[in-house]
Amino acid sequence: MTETLTKPDLETVAEVAAQLRVDSVRSSTSAGSGHPTSSMSAADLLAVLVSRHLRYDWDKPEDPRNDHLVFSKGHASPLVYSVFRAVGVVTEDELLSGYRRFGERLEGHPTPVLPWVDVATGSLGQGLPDGVGIGLAGKYLDKLPYRVWVLCGDSEFAEGSIWEALDKASHYKLSNLVAIVDVNRLGQRGETDLGWDTAAYARRAEAFGARVLVIDGHDLAAIDEALTTAEDTSGEQPTVIIAKTVKGKGFSEVEDSPDWHGKPFPEDMAERAIKELGGTRDVRVRGPVPQGDGADGGVASVRGQARKAELPEYEVGEKVATRKAYGQALAALGAADPAVVALDAEVSNSTYANQFAHEIPDRYFEMYIAEQQLIAAATGINVRGYTPFASTFAAFLTRAHDFIRMGAVSRADLRLVGSHAGIEIGADGPSQMALEDLAMMRSVHGSTVLYPSDATSTAALVERMAETSGISYLRTTRGAYPVLYGAGEDFAVGGSKTLKDGDDVTLVGAGVTLHACLKAAEDLEKVGIHARVIDCYSVKPIDEATLRAASDATGGRFVVVEDHHPEGGLGSAVIEALVSGGRTSLEVEHLAVRGMPGSGTGEELMAWARIDADAIVEAARRVSQAK
Repeated sequence: MTETLTKPDLETVAEVAAQLRVDSVRSSTSAGSGHPTSSMSAADLLAVLVSRHLRYDWDKPEDPRNDHLVFSKGHASPLVYSVFRAVGVVTEDELLSGYRRFGERLEGHPTPVLPWVDVATGSLGQGLPDGVGIGLAGKYLDKLPYRVWVLCGDSEFAEGSIWEALDKASHYKLSNLVAIVDVNRLGQRGETDLGWDTAAYARRAEAFGARVLVIDGHDLAAIDEALTTAEDTSGEQPTVIIAKTVKGKGFSEVEDSPDWHGKPFPEDMAERAIKELGGTRDVRVRGPVPQGDGADGGVASVRGQARKAELPEYEVGEKVATRKAYGQALAALGAADPAVVALDAEVSNSTYANQFAHEIPDRYFEMYIAEQQLIAAATGINVRGYTPFASTFAAFLTRAHDFIRMGAVSRADLRLVGSHAGIEIGADGPSQMALEDLAMMRSVHGSTVLYPSDATSTAALVERMAETSGISYLRTTRGAYPVLYGAGEDFAVGGSKTLKDGDDVTLVGAGVTLHACLKAAEDLEKVGIHARVIDCYSVKPIDEATLRAASDATGGRFVVVEDHHPEGGLGSAVIEALVSGGRTSLEVEHLAVRGMPGSGTGEELMAWARIDADAIVEAARRVSQAK
């Protein structure tokens, strides 16, 4: 075994590059799947980076001064894991017997189950946006000199999210961010839209404000020079290195062939490839490590300053929009905890995140109309241990759903807030009405979905979100509605509130429909129907025990009302909870938005959709007749 610890010469780096190619072939052939040719094209780039420029203590991946290496080109996982073998944190046995196997940590695309992986990648166009978030944390929050190196594929430069990332990186002057683009010309089914036109890539990146370096991605000296230039962070631009490469480089049978994307070599081909590459090697190489005390700096230095937040308080009966309560609670939380960070997508005067921006501007990041980058920036900031809250109109989170689901794969802790939900918003019309968001967020693995009905519960749930792991989502309402709960009322995730007892029928609402349920219960009382009213503010996890007790008390008679499409929202959550608990004798009226709305007042639209108090009364009378 050959081992080097600091700045090997380029001759040694060439051996490392050859080993990375060989190991990419060996691991994928052993697994029977993978992307060896996509890994081989970038092997020289990674060999130089890891050996001579990446400041990283591989034995202390938690060191806040470490550089960050993000494989936006996540399908090149054979290369990722071959790098980990070269630096000595993954064994040869694990590489060859653990790659892409059930129950093993070397998954088909890298995830943070490995401590050297910051974010999950593989859905192309996400690694660079995530890198922007890490870069924001480094420059503005940690204020540490680490760099963020992102390996990108040329195919993903067709994704709009890549250009959102470069735009925001330039806007925030992230000179600590370096994108290395592996321009190997070939995508999954043939040539990419720009092929090897590196000048076109350069023009586009420059137009978005980047410092651009164009190199031969197989010339080790040129790579080394470009990375050295990129290390100079004294300027105010992100760096994009456009590296022209050859897919399958090093094995003449497949070089620049469109037929070998995502295909491992059969055993005989693998043997020929390894032979042509000079055989197997056992080189160990580590580059420079961060300077200074790794225990100092970063989010750990501010965690001890957190104190109990002084949440806003409201008078019962006072009319306050839950979106406004969100902004007030977030500002209070930020004042108490220096790890709390806020982001918004140019609607902060509607989501009320502008209160945080006004009071704590150094921890607020404006992502403008770029919802994918909004979620990616929050993900990257969370990599550094901060507590990000990201808000926009709930309808517009749908375009970022892929980033949200990948946040779950990344094991990220994200707090998302969607305002202006449902037809209640009124005259703006259906393009602005989130009617799918509860279903979307419920479908995310491990997610928490919250839908408060008043200002007091909103403020309390904002505080709960800060303590909640995984992806949490808070749905807020545009209009102002009466405060239902007094100060100090507790709202646990997974809980609910029973606001009225009754044994004839259970009315279940959340957000705006809870107020309609309360009005309906008053009207039902006048005709001798005693309704139980449940505030189902926690849609996921849902309060199964309370729902089952209500089923027992009211003979399985329910009216569930939601300002949302019928699929996948509150009604689905309630019925699933009851059925899973063994309640099969049910009489359920599910009131939801079943048509395509238009413009109108909130009251007109709720009446049209049959989710107002009058419709609830009619539904309750129908199910009550089933006694």
